[in-house]
Amino acid sequence: MSQDNFPIRKVDHIRHYVGNARQSAYYYQHVFGFSVTGFHGLETGQKHEVDYLLEQNDVKLLFTAPIRPGHPMADKIAQHGDFVQDIAFEVDDVDWAYNEAVRRGAQPAHEPYSLSDDNGYVRIASIHTYGDTLHTFINRDNFKGHFLPHFQTRNDPGDPIGIMEIDHCVGNVELGRMNQWVNWYEEVLGFHNLISFDDKDISTEYTALMSKVMSNGNGRVKFPINEPAEGKKKSQIDEYLEFFGGAGVQHVALRTDDIVHTVSRLQARGVEFLSVPKTYYEMLPDRVGEIDESIDELAELGILVDRDDEGYLLQIFTKPTTDRPTLFYEIIHRKGAKSFGKGNFKALFESIEREQAIRGTL
Repeated sequence: MSQDNFPIRKVDHIRHYVGNARQSAYYYQHVFGFSVTGFHGLETGQKHEVDYLLEQNDVKLLFTAPIRPGHPMADKIAQHGDFVQDIAFEVDDVDWAYNEAVRRGAQPAHEPYSLSDDNGYVRIASIHTYGDTLHTFINRDNFKGHFLPHFQTRNDPGDPIGIMEIDHCVGNVELGRMNQWVNWYEEVLGFHNLISFDDKDISTEYTALMSKVMSNGNGRVKFPINEPAEGKKKSQIDEYLEFFGGAGVQHVALRTDDIVHTVSRLQARGVEFLSVPKTYYEMLPDRVGEIDESIDELAELGILVDRDDEGYLLQIFTKPTTDRPTLFYEIIHRKGAKSFGKGNFKALFESIEREQAIRGTL
């Protein structure tokens, strides 16, 4: 592994800009089991938008909504629908991170500034990445409060489902732009290309895509970047770009240590998942060898399995969680495997194509 020349501690939080943050918070609390732990709005002195902070173990999701006409993000929400707008990083030194990223070619979004209250201060800055997505740098080493100054602490617990941390976040970019953004992550943030997949790896009779997985120096932050590839019909990436209105975050992978428990709870709460034919499970023992889980139970839930040199993983993908066929979630359970389920790509693609056909967008 190359030397880490851009230290990032971890993904700090993911901010969604949405039309109604109260309702989004309710959904993620009661379906995904997050606890509402923070609030910032009119009652706490914020006049133009409202924030709800949700947490489960090491995952923080922030839902923000404009509350006045003419808010600068209102047009973006109209363009994209509810969307992931910011993948924020916790860093050692916000000023260094921002200045170094800009020096290396990043487009500035917000110059470094401090937010403070009686609990101390938090240092923050942001840069642009693909589409309307930002990366915010944040450091709260000098802050004793919860999350950010002026946030009201809430203790509104959800019923957790075993989500532990953010495993990876996937970005979809336009045809021909993948390598541009791969180079951007290499040059600006010091990431390296962990794995590459071309249209021979990820294709069916009708559609294809290409993907490169980027990882930061300490390996804690992983960002696959997808672009469409030529095919007979419109791929899932083309569909996303059309309905989202450009490049953006396609899905967030949430890691669990008990995928059967997590997926069972999500299904009981009404989450719909992509499904694969039962023949997938008949071939599974020959393809992945011995595993701890019951194949019958995995088949019942629709959970996929893949193996690499270091172990195996289990994964499943939700259908889109908004009205548009854009953002969805992956639930992933790693048992040693460091890979991303290459052996499942074909079955998954065919499943997505079936959904596209129902939507009339294939």
